[in-house]
Amino acid sequence: MKSCVFDGMELPCDCYAPDVREIMSDTIERFGKEEWHKVVLTNEIHGHLGIYSTLGAKMGCYAMSLHEGDDEPKVLSYAGSQPPVSCFNDGLQVSTGATMGHGLFFLSDEDEKRIEARFTWKDETLLLRLRSEYAQTIQNDIRHGVEAYGHSPRYWSYVRQLALKYWSQWNRDEIFEKAE
Repeated sequence: MKSCVFDGMELPCDCYAPDVREIMSDTIERFGKEEWHKVVLTNEIHGHLGIYSTLGAKMGCYAMSLHEGDDEPKVLSYAGSQPPVSCFNDGLQVSTGATMGHGLFFLSDEDEKRIEARFTWKDETLLLRLRSEYAQTIQNDIRHGVEAYGHSPRYWSYVRQLALKYWSQWNRDEIFEKAE
């Protein structure tokens, strides 16, 4: 997907928060500038650096890398509309260009909410989901944070650190699987 506003998106390093600057070079080297920019934009519009919004951006980048062509998909998300899991939807929209306003982004009405999405192009459909071991890691890490900090400011700092860790360490080619 090409940009319709930026002519490149090279921001000076000092534009980023100090903890983001710390992961910037290595993360761009590992996963590329496109994923970096999609995660940055996602979390900027999302209002905070979050785990699920970051995963949505990574999944969208992964889906787009598996499709030939630059057309935007229709996206059906299974994450629902209740935070924190629904934050995943922001990343999907930013990374694919399939937005609600564009009429290309939809929410499943299934009761079970999960980190899974269906991407549909003209004659191609791709269903992706977060691998169970990564979902379990997130659940365990969040449970630890709630037990240790409640929902205090320290908890939100802890979540930010988790999001930075997952962003900089989790490879989109490994954390998602094709589903049937």
